[in-house]
This record gives sequence, C-alpha cells and structure tokens, in this order.
Amino acid sequence: VPESIDIREFDTGNLLYQSTLGARYQQRYGAPYYHIYRPDLHAILLGELLKRAPGAVEFDSAVAGFLEAADSVSVNLKSGRVEQGDCLIGADGIRSNIRTQLLGDTQVNWTGNVAWRGVLDASCLGSDFMDTVVSNFVGHKKHMVIYYLRAQKLINFVGVVKNPNWTNDSWVEKAPWQELKADYQGWHKLVQQVIDRVPKEQCYRWALCDHQPLGQWSSNRVTLLGDAAHATLPFLASGAVMAIEDAKILQRALDENETVERGLDSYQRNRLKRTAKIQNRSRQAGLLYHLPSRFMRRTVFKALNFRSGSNEHFLPEYDACTIPLV
Repeated sequence: VPESIDIREFDTGNLLYQSTLGARYQQRYGAPYYHIYRPDLHAILLGELLKRAPGAVEFDSAVAGFLEAADSVSVNLKSGRVEQGDCLIGADGIRSNIRTQLLGDTQVNWTGNVAWRGVLDASCLGSDFMDTVVSNFVGHKKHMVIYYLRAQKLINFVGVVKNPNWTNDSWVEKAPWQELKADYQGWHKLVQQVIDRVPKEQCYRWALCDHQPLGQWSSNRVTLLGDAAHATLPFLASGAVMAIEDAKILQRALDENETVERGLDSYQRNRLKRTAKIQNRSRQAGLLYHLPSRFMRRTVFKALNFRSGSNEHFLPEYDACTIPLV
C-alpha cells in the first residue's frame, strides 16, 4: 500500500507534485490504494471463477466469428466447434475481433511512444532503496514510474519513451537492455539503480496504442468489455480497473433487466461516459509527464497542486457496486 504518488524532476529528483494515499486515502474512500501484481490478480479471479463454475475456462479456443440470432448468439471457434449462449461478451483486447465484426474497422491509434517494463527482486536494491511510494520521474518526451509489488518483495518499473521506430505492441516482445540504459542516460540515481539491476534478458518493450472513445459497444446480444471497448493508455494506471468496473456494472445491468437486450443497453449507457473520461484523462496525463522544459513542468504541476482534489478524486469516488444505474 503506497503512501503517496510522487512526481519528480527526471534528474534532480525535485518533487513537483504529490498525491497523498495511505491512511488518509483509506479513510476517505473506505479502502486502501493497492498495487497488485497482474499475475496475482489473474490467479485470484481465476480461482474464484473456477470455484463457482468448474471447467468454465478453456484455452486454445480462438474465435473465428459469431452469428447473432433473435434469441441467442453462436460463437464459431477456429477449431470448427460452435458454442451457443444468451449473449457474447467480447473481452479480447485492443485489437478485438469481436469489435471488428460488431462495429466494423475501428482505428487503433499508435501514439509514437513505447513502454519499457520489468520486474526485479527488491532485495537486490536494499531495504532503504525507496520509501513506500510511487516514484514517477518525468522529463522531455519520456518518464519512468517505479513502485513496489507483493509487500515490497518486488519492484516494478514502466518507462515510457518517444520512439517512432518501434510499433510492435506485444507484451512479450523483449528488447536490448543497452537501449533501455541509453534511453535513460543522465537520469536520477534511483532510475539508474533499477535499470542496472533488472535482469538483462527480461527487458520488455511494447508500442503504446489506444483508440478514440466509441459511441456504441453493443447489439441486442453482443457487447464489449475492457480494452476491446475502451483501450486506455497506462498514464492513470486505470485500464485494468476499468475492465473490472465494466464487469460489475454488466452483471448488475443484466440482473436488473428482464431481457438481455435491455441489460446490454443499460450496461453501455452506464459505462460510456466514465470510460471515455478515463481515456481522455490518460492521454492528457501523458502529455503532462513529457513537457519539454523544467519551467513548464514546475509551472503546470504547481498549478495542479492547488486543485488536486478535482484532478484526482474522480477515480476512487466511483463505486461500481453501489452507483445508481441510469
């Protein structure tokens, strides 16, 4: 549980902006601000699903397409098998095949930025390496975020750099450690320590893409969820959270309506505005992190400190379990 999010000058480490978390955050919103390792989250969700529906998850079952009827929808798998159900939820990512069939070609935008990422054992840096905070070092056309995972046993970093020559958006594509080191030459010592100790064969780099907010996600029996519906840049650390919110609102909308069609319409209606706001705010945050001069960074983040309440609290004030559906 981090105590704060600290935005700092890329080389000096001077504090530009701080968002307080910790006990104050928990008191205000009723729950802590957690960092959770994605594989751990996957394991929790999968474990709970399989308790309720053993055998519900099937791998190596790529979808070739779907056929929607008045009272059902059929999914055609590339293996040739056909599955039928009451509705289809396309949660198949930014390059969603379900979205393409449902809405046609919706353009995916490459931002020109790439993200370096890696995870390392925190013990190799010592117990006094960094306070329990999120440290975001920002500079011209690049930034790096460093934070703990698994009760400070792991350190995660994400470094975003302008790079017009890398367009591969795979999460499993590795790149040379030497290029990571060169991208952050002259940056703060914490950044250098992380880079120097990350396993050199475990440096991942992927192109950052998103798409403009969509005005429609659903037909009578087919809808979209997560990045398939609203691919979001990582600058507010809220993309996975939006998918989880989607799932809760979808469940409530289906439970509260007599037909699948009305449930999917309610789900879409209650999520479009929220997710579009996250998409747009995430783009804006990326621009702020990459401002071209120290003067601009000091000026902008000083102004943000004076109105931090309206700037940051729209994220946790939304409770998908209790917010009234319209």
